[in-house]
Amino acid sequence: MQHFSLLDLSPIPEGGTAADALSNTIDLARHAEASGYHRYWLAEHHNMPGIASAATAVVIGAVASATKSIRVGAGGIMLPNHSPLVIAEQFGTLATLHPGRVDLGLGRAPGTDGLTAQALRRRLQTNDNFPQDVAELLGYFDDASIEARIQAVPGQGTHVPVWILGSSLYGAQLAAYLGLPYAFASHFAPSMLEDAIATYRSTFRPSKWLAKPYFMLAAGVCAAATDDEAIYLRSSQMLAFARLRTGRPGKLPHPVADLSAEIPAPVLAQVKQALSCSATGSPETVRSELATLIKRYQPEEVLVTGMIHDHAARLRSFAIAAEALSNISKASEAA
Repeated sequence: MQHFSLLDLSPIPEGGTAADALSNTIDLARHAEASGYHRYWLAEHHNMPGIASAATAVVIGAVASATKSIRVGAGGIMLPNHSPLVIAEQFGTLATLHPGRVDLGLGRAPGTDGLTAQALRRRLQTNDNFPQDVAELLGYFDDASIEARIQAVPGQGTHVPVWILGSSLYGAQLAAYLGLPYAFASHFAPSMLEDAIATYRSTFRPSKWLAKPYFMLAAGVCAAATDDEAIYLRSSQMLAFARLRTGRPGKLPHPVADLSAEIPAPVLAQVKQALSCSATGSPETVRSELATLIKRYQPEEVLVTGMIHDHAARLRSFAIAAEALSNISKASEAA
């Protein structure tokens, strides 16, 4: 493992506002930088009452301005919602303002429902243009060509690093074919993780962007002083995920003592499976569980994420995770 990084969805807690969520994001980013996290990524979601990062590039700009050295970026931008040129201009502008610090992760899913996708003003198509759109976007970031009639300004020549994100074999195959780094959404969809890693690594083609495979493992984390406290704090995210799965999205709930009283058993089983690539508990437990995941999947980088209702508890959780991941990395280097 070369680096460890953080994914933030800028959750809006029950009893709080989007302004609170964005303020918490800025504060968490500063703490993440101080704790040694390599990247701070935000994700695009629309029509979600509990997520404040819909205008992802805008929030990334705010995070970059509030920090000094940590890489910032999208994990990710849902490219079907946008023109590649617009995204190239947005992230080219970010890279011009914050040179050497900006990443762009791209997802193939719309990240929302069909009605909202229509409201985003993108023409709905039955064919899949994602590979072509990625290639177009890469061209906008490349050095200017005298034949090019359209340029991203700012953007052209910024060479913003582009990642492919995915939760199936499709993204793994595309990332390998294009020779790009790959991040798997194992923090909420781990079922195809092993197959995706194997596909990406075995079919990777070196490119001008990347000489060898670079795989990022996403994992949930909820750390606290004790196992019991961490399990209690994590109930907020599990309850929010269950409500999303059953068509009742909302703000991030307060934690509850008994999830079985809040979530039907079949739904709770689905939630536990979806969020199983994770580490929850005391510092010792979290370190052990993260070490097990890293040993099993051998990622080049780990991306941790987690939604906790209380902001101070969330700061502590990511600080504990950072210490655990740093120790794991040092132990690996010494071995």
